[in-house]
Amino acid sequence: MKIKKGDQVEIIAGKDRGKRGKVIQVLATVERVVVEGANLMKRHRKPRKEGEKGERIERPAPLHVSNVMLVCPETGKPTRIGYRIEGGEKVRVSKKSGKTL
Repeated sequence: MKIKKGDQVEIIAGKDRGKRGKVIQVLATVERVVVEGANLMKRHRKPRKEGEKGERIERPAPLHVSNVMLVCPETGKPTRIGYRIEGGEKVRVSKKSGKTL
């Protein structure tokens, strides 16, 4: 998968299209990513102890990796990702600026 934890991404499809955020978690086996502050879902929680109230917790749900695009740190625009071998090491490269990520 070309997107990694900690990357800045922009959502290109769905209800949160146009939002940007940091990747919190990558679920490689199901090809999904969790983006901070995007695709929020409400989780209802029952009271556990006596006297405690139930609550609704908002948390980000996973998005399919095809619905997000990496934001190039050089240009600040969404870009596709390629690979290049530099010094015997495989590195990610921005297709827009040509710089390593």
